[in-house]
Amino acid sequence: MPGHPHLGYSDLIPLMSVMTGDEKHAITASSTLDVIWTLYDRVLSVDPDDPTNRDRDRFLLSKGHGPMAFYAVLAAKGFLDPGELDGFGDFDSRLGHHPDRTLIPGVEISSGSLGHGLPIAVGMALGVRLADAGGRVFCLIGDGELGEGSNHEAIAVAARFGLDRLTVVVIDNASPYLGWPGGIGSRFEVEGWESRQVDGRDLDAIEEALAAPHPGRPMAVVADSGANHD
Repeated sequence: MPGHPHLGYSDLIPLMSVMTGDEKHAITASSTLDVIWTLYDRVLSVDPDDPTNRDRDRFLLSKGHGPMAFYAVLAAKGFLDPGELDGFGDFDSRLGHHPDRTLIPGVEISSGSLGHGLPIAVGMALGVRLADAGGRVFCLIGDGELGEGSNHEAIAVAARFGLDRLTVVVIDNASPYLGWPGGIGSRFEVEGWESRQVDGRDLDAIEEALAAPHPGRPMAVVADSGANHD
């Protein structure tokens, strides 16, 4: 995928560092960085010059509180001018503390309120199939979001409709106050999903899990971030 000719993985932390004013979500953002980079660098079929292409892959950042990693990757991949990052959170900036799909190219949903992204992703995957369009749907959620009932309804529906174009990545920060017997993956498996557990900092392992075939059922990739924050 085309991007900024001089920016790569090693530039992401410096790009994130210029976005100040939302430090309370810095760890939230950093826990998503390696997954989002792997998606945009190795997995997604998306084009910054044609971000609304009918047959594109679609990435939904449900974990939209603290989007600094997302903005850094979008800048590195040519969706944003890296110079825009300096204005993050300013009154007249389109780069808000929650991403806005009406303002930022490549952003599929306005997000940040917990529990919204996965239900939208299920509806989007259904829509893509009904429209006979190409492309897959990827949704990134935080483990704390799984406390929201809307996600449990979406998990149940997705497998029953056989949404094999849908992949959900759960960032496992060990933050839920209850958890699930057998781990997060078991919550999806009991509803008929395929699931994989990966080191959320290992780019090759993330790519392998995201590329694994799952015909006839959706996929849940649980990425252990090694952190302890939602």
